[in-house]
Amino acid sequence: MVDPLFALAVFAGLMTVLVILFWPRRGVYARLSRILRLTERVQLEDALKHFYMWEQAGRVPTLESLAGRLTISTHDAAKLVTRLTESDFVKPGKEDGSTLTEEGREFALRLVRTHRLWERYLADRTGVPAVEWHDEAERMEHSLSTEQTDALSARLGHPLWDPHGDPIPTASGELPEFEQLSLAGVPPGRAVEVVHLEDEPREIFNGLLNRGLVLGGRLEVLERDNRQVRVLVDGSEWRINVVEAQNVTVRVLPEGERIGRRPETLADLDLGETGRVIDISPACQGSQRRRLLDLGVVKGTEIRADMESAARDPVAYLIRGALIALRRSQAAWIRIERVESLVEVADCCQLSQLPPVSPVRNIARRVWFVWV
Repeated sequence: MVDPLFALAVFAGLMTVLVILFWPRRGVYARLSRILRLTERVQLEDALKHFYMWEQAGRVPTLESLAGRLTISTHDAAKLVTRLTESDFVKPGKEDGSTLTEEGREFALRLVRTHRLWERYLADRTGVPAVEWHDEAERMEHSLSTEQTDALSARLGHPLWDPHGDPIPTASGELPEFEQLSLAGVPPGRAVEVVHLEDEPREIFNGLLNRGLVLGGRLEVLERDNRQVRVLVDGSEWRINVVEAQNVTVRVLPEGERIGRRPETLADLDLGETGRVIDISPACQGSQRRRLLDLGVVKGTEIRADMESAARDPVAYLIRGALIALRRSQAAWIRIERVESLVEVADCCQLSQLPPVSPVRNIARRVWFVWV
């Protein structure tokens, strides 16, 4: 008979090996995949995109900045720049750096176009978390041909903006105009709308999402100094340091406009209460948003909290005659205004005329909901 302790030790050892091999982003498999992906062609393309992004930001790309972006030595970065120069993609600049040629800029724009279209696809057509969009698009931008990118754009309806608010270049390399005011530069007392969230570095982007900052979301700047910005987001106050605030591009709303308190959501309803849909939060995107729309969750729809599971999550809501179970996190995306009960739900006298509901049927209905 096998010793249970020995079997447990073997199982623990196997699990440890599997974790080491397949841990996301840091495991042996993930590291080897990144190494294999960094072929010379990919490095050259990443270098071109780095040059373009720095030029767009008004900075001069250098060997040091390129080496830091690609996590390689300055010696290897110099080799890449030499190859790009020989291919007429890059030319020496006036300062200590290099600039893109017209051909190099066109090539870089194609990469940027593919990257941002793929992010748009992930946001609108899949359930991939927002923090994963950039890394997924980084891989795909080197794989899709120009024809495949154009087909993707047509499938998405030729969008002008990616899910972070960055402009998507057209097939001819044209860019739509966009505002360039960061949250760090907004005067106190003004309300703004988020038009762009920088997705790098990933830790800052994730932190902004956790504070409720989303593309299209509105917030009010309460206070600002050289270190941080205090903002009001959906009724909650947050302190965002200047570095994080510079990763948020906003549009200033008309003077005098205020955000106000946090709007009520479907998750705030108690059982038996009804709410009328105002809108769906911009934080709800992709397949989740499409599912709610397909269920009839549109402006003006009245929804009643009908039942809840034993753990009080999920909750069953009556939507257009159908009983739909939603997690509270999903219900919190649906902004509502409360609806007063219609003459106490058709008056007690009318209710008294209805046939009594079988207790067995009622219990079975609730057991079925909890089971589902």
